[in-house]
Amino acid sequence: MSCNPAVGGIAKSHLVFELDALGGEIAANSDHTGIQFRVLNTSKGPAVRANRVQCDKDAYSRRMLAVLDRQQNLSVLEAEATGVTVKNGRLCGIRLSDRTELNCHAAVFTPGTFLNGMIYIGHAAQSGGRIAEKSSVDLAIAIRGLGIQTARLKTGTPPRLKKDTLDYSKMQIQQGMIPPPMFSWKAGHDPALFHVEQFDPALRPWPPGSDQIPCYLTHTTIETHTIVHDNLTRSALYGGLITGIGVRYCPSIEDKVVKFADKQAHHVFIEPEGRFTDLVYPNGLSNSLPPEIQADMIHSVPGLEQAEIIIPGYAIEYDFFHPTQLNPTLETKALENLYFAGQINGTTGYEEAAAQGFVAGVNAALKVLGCPPFVLGRNDAYIGVLIDDLVTKGTDEPYRMFTSRAERRLILRQDNARFRLRPFAESLGIVPESYVKETRSLENQIIEGLDRLRSTRRDGQLLSDLLRRPEIRYQYLGIADAGMSNLVIEQIEIALKYEGYIKQEFTWAEKSAELEKARIPPDTDYWTMPALRHEAREKLSRIRPTTLGQASRMPGITPADVSILSVLIKRSS
Repeated sequence: MSCNPAVGGIAKSHLVFELDALGGEIAANSDHTGIQFRVLNTSKGPAVRANRVQCDKDAYSRRMLAVLDRQQNLSVLEAEATGVTVKNGRLCGIRLSDRTELNCHAAVFTPGTFLNGMIYIGHAAQSGGRIAEKSSVDLAIAIRGLGIQTARLKTGTPPRLKKDTLDYSKMQIQQGMIPPPMFSWKAGHDPALFHVEQFDPALRPWPPGSDQIPCYLTHTTIETHTIVHDNLTRSALYGGLITGIGVRYCPSIEDKVVKFADKQAHHVFIEPEGRFTDLVYPNGLSNSLPPEIQADMIHSVPGLEQAEIIIPGYAIEYDFFHPTQLNPTLETKALENLYFAGQINGTTGYEEAAAQGFVAGVNAALKVLGCPPFVLGRNDAYIGVLIDDLVTKGTDEPYRMFTSRAERRLILRQDNARFRLRPFAESLGIVPESYVKETRSLENQIIEGLDRLRSTRRDGQLLSDLLRRPEIRYQYLGIADAGMSNLVIEQIEIALKYEGYIKQEFTWAEKSAELEKARIPPDTDYWTMPALRHEAREKLSRIRPTTLGQASRMPGITPADVSILSVLIKRSS
């Protein structure tokens, strides 16, 4: 966890729930190394509610490494990849720094911020993919040599502070929720099996959600903003050293001061990095100022007047490759058998990276096995929205997931991830059979519960109509449903209270699905279609959409273009 020691948040939690439903590990690892658990947007509708787990950074990494170590049929080799081996237009191997060549049928590259990474602290610059870790220069050159279009992006991190030097009495405490809301199925069903001490004896046995540690909230001041503003030219970002585009939705303190000059204060969340570390993370103070200016800035924040900086904040600039050069499987169009995932595709965040890593890894394995690819659509999952946005629209800034990016967000909720993705989970076969059976059983209970409410009257009124009222909860109905879980009750309530809207969303989803079924032959020559506008032919030739639905979402492609393309494809088929 190179940056913020947390998993989840608005829309990001949807990705985590979906990965858990499909057999990914990020949810369970977060639950079992979490030190604080919360649900955001509890006062809003279910479509935008989001879990967030503050994790123990050290335990998170150690447990995940232990999971990998215990995985059957997996070998872990620590080495530096510096190039690829190509034969007949296909990747067939990876070159290492010691000139060893590893033969392979497919490879997934997930280099994070390491490709040509440059770290900036004020006007001091050094090569690095993370603080105290060297960047990957040779691999970046090798990928560029494949003819894949590249550009630069920028991200950053705040300084790390010594926890005992903070005055918490000047801050607002933020406790975790009791009982702790979990991401994963594993944590709730067999917690003893997944305790961290089972993977690493050096870690204490902390059951999921136990002994939560509070976070704290403070804020910047006018003095803070003055210090930053007066030293902008000494910042790497505003001093002209960085050319890459930064994260719009997680801006540095320099960006906040410049772009929101009318604001007199910005939130600063004081987040512990673990149970047994002295480091805390001041979320909201990412910067690329010189160390002495960082100290002045930190000391101007209430509660941080005596704070000791252990590691200074820094900005990092790195290579990424425009994701429109990828297929929906995340295989590169330039080189068969090569897959990209994570920040190499222009995204930001652990959750976005995990989603891409899962899809790329699954598709690489399926291709080697000679099986059909695994592609989730926009109406299936936020994972589908994420990848379709990347490969269809591309990005010129670090991409972050938001609920507003999904057209059908009322049916793509985090609470129903296991139900809507159960058919995909079954086809992949990664999740335990017990999970699939339980999910099917819960689905039947939901159906039976809805049928009962729709056929039972009280004082002449259907119970289903009563439950649709905003002020009525399921337990108020007085139905004897022994053993019915809170999960089932929640699904029944949502299904009835939002029934009209959900039906409408499914209708729209079915209409858009027709365009997704209309496949475009991969060898289509758009330049032989004079009926299409020149701009359309140019963009279709570059992106090469796989369906009419994908074509319709491309920037610059009009409904008229899609209609013409539909006719031309039908004629040629």
